[in-house]
Amino acid sequence: MKYFVFAVLLLSGGAATAQSAAPLTARLDKVSLTFALAPNGRPTYAVQYGAKTVIKPSRLGLALAEGPGFEGPLEITGSETKDVDDTWNPVWGEVKTIRNHYQQLTVHLRQPQAPGRRLDVVFRVFADGVGFRYEFPRQPNLQYFTVQQELTEFNLPADHKAFWIPGDYDSNEYTYTTSRLSAVNTTPIEAIQLKAAPTRVQTPLMLKSDDGLYLNIHEAALVNYPAMMLNVNTQTFGLSSQLVPAATGAAAYLQAPEHTPWRTLVVSDNAPAVLASKLILNLNEPSKIDDTSWIKPQKFVGVWWEMHVNKASWNYADTSNIKLVGTDWTKLQPNGHHGANTANVKRYIDFAAKHGLASVLVEGWNVGWEDWANNWKEEVFDFVTPYPDFDVTELQQYAAAKGVQLMMHHETSSSVTNYERRQEAAYRFMREHNYAALKTGYVGRIIPRGEYHDGQWMVNHYVRTAQQTAANRIMVDMHEAVRPTGLHRTYPNWLANEAARGNEFNAWSTGNPPEHETILPFTRLMGGPMDYTPGIFQIQLEPWNPARNQGKQVHTTLAKQLALYVTLYSPLQMAADLPEAYEQHPDAFRFIEDVPVDWDDTRILLAEPGEYVTIARQAKGLDEWYVGSITDENARRQEVKLDFLTPGQRYEATVYADGPGASWDKNPMAYRIRKLNVTRKSTLKLQLAPGGGAAVSIKPVR
Repeated sequence: MKYFVFAVLLLSGGAATAQSAAPLTARLDKVSLTFALAPNGRPTYAVQYGAKTVIKPSRLGLALAEGPGFEGPLEITGSETKDVDDTWNPVWGEVKTIRNHYQQLTVHLRQPQAPGRRLDVVFRVFADGVGFRYEFPRQPNLQYFTVQQELTEFNLPADHKAFWIPGDYDSNEYTYTTSRLSAVNTTPIEAIQLKAAPTRVQTPLMLKSDDGLYLNIHEAALVNYPAMMLNVNTQTFGLSSQLVPAATGAAAYLQAPEHTPWRTLVVSDNAPAVLASKLILNLNEPSKIDDTSWIKPQKFVGVWWEMHVNKASWNYADTSNIKLVGTDWTKLQPNGHHGANTANVKRYIDFAAKHGLASVLVEGWNVGWEDWANNWKEEVFDFVTPYPDFDVTELQQYAAAKGVQLMMHHETSSSVTNYERRQEAAYRFMREHNYAALKTGYVGRIIPRGEYHDGQWMVNHYVRTAQQTAANRIMVDMHEAVRPTGLHRTYPNWLANEAARGNEFNAWSTGNPPEHETILPFTRLMGGPMDYTPGIFQIQLEPWNPARNQGKQVHTTLAKQLALYVTLYSPLQMAADLPEAYEQHPDAFRFIEDVPVDWDDTRILLAEPGEYVTIARQAKGLDEWYVGSITDENARRQEVKLDFLTPGQRYEATVYADGPGASWDKNPMAYRIRKLNVTRKSTLKLQLAPGGGAAVSIKPVR
């Protein structure tokens, strides 16, 4: 049942004062929102879920550099509501059709004193949460303006459990800390780029209350604005917005008419409903690409993991102090272990062709890797000149003959000014050599110097890159970029992001704890797909380089690596290990061959952040289902009802499970495969090892 209630008392002339304006209230199913002016004229909002308080009265507003902003006092000049209930079909995704049902409340505000600037606050109330944003109408007293600070607050009613990473302006590649809000403290955490303030965290922020509510705070449609961090008041449990600053110290430079991104609250009394929410996608604009026929979700392999496990290198020569202009790359002394050489890439192409994988990513193919990192160097790469041992034309022809495409790699070393100057030539080079997809990278400190990865300047760069690649019919996967906010609806060629701590950290750091992948769906993946690079089979890394990999391993079981293809959604999935690792386990690799990357339906069967996730997905256009189940460091038994299957149809389920005695730390590569006949009345009983998982393919019996 749904109902909506709105009330506002307007004085003559259509304006309401702070003292006279009654609250405006919207409600859809269990979610209700109240907008009001505080006695001092400051705008506030509050959110309820049934009888439970989600957000206590919390401040809204913005501070501007050019005189009075929208801190208050303000007055209400009017409001409108509208009810929207429609559906749309994504170009690719987790489901075939998405319902977009909300009640919109727009509140018109004005400064009561000169210069009388106007601001609209737009709320959309969904059955699973709320989105709201600030809109700046065209007006004579607000044209070019600077946002110094956003005053948005999220005042929580209690000391919730939180799943958080530090509010670092330059990186989100951290493991998650689980603590009460009162215990948030980033100080002891090793910084990857810059240390966050002691109580500043990033979104998406996942919270759980003691009375059983699950709350996710994030944003949608981040365009022409900096990312929002959250400052935690560990005494009152209030959260206040912190915009990533520009090099000047200001937050955003805008021109009216304009609007901010949506601030999002997804709320439910059960965890699976949070993962099933499409609220963030619904708050993004429809696709700006008319012809999307060239956008192809896909699986790929690549010259990549062998560098992480110290078997090969990105650089061609072991030297330094290289200048991009004037260096004769043919005169450099090869180091003998450069991974992106023609013969090695052919080996990957052969493997991809044999196993039906669409593409081969090649990193380290282009000149400049000798001194690319940590030098804050502007002229790093030109994105068109290959190393002497990488034959672009020969590999293009070889891949085409095998029915495989090569995937381009553009590491920028965060010299973004350099990349933007060269993008047109780089994309022309891609078209000439039949590269249909691109992986970008932004490792290091940003140039222009003083800007941050998550500030307005870089946010605009990522969107421009999505637009330019779309204009060139190129699919893009961005690494080290700002965390996604649903923009893959608007730019469906923007297939994936990294924007979190991926599988690579298991190769050259303390690694990711087993709980990490059970938290990511509730945090990072709320905004969009992640290129996590799953599929590592050689879990213990010493065999690749005993001298440099002693004691290193991926912190999962092999079966869990298979399950990640289902639980960590992406339309661009890498089979990240080396071909020789897969050739030792062809029976397990069959699941990677089979599992789709585009879906008609998704069911979140079991989920609890930091503990376990079990998801079933239906292949696009087929009556085939795939199940992934993962756990943290604890062994679990999961019972999976198959009542989503077609009535009257018999299926064969192939279960890829942890083997007897398997565990992530002591016996990670033990697995077993079994087949059984099932129907929609069946229940699968999955035994997950510590740090383990299970993957299941379910195909109809004809």
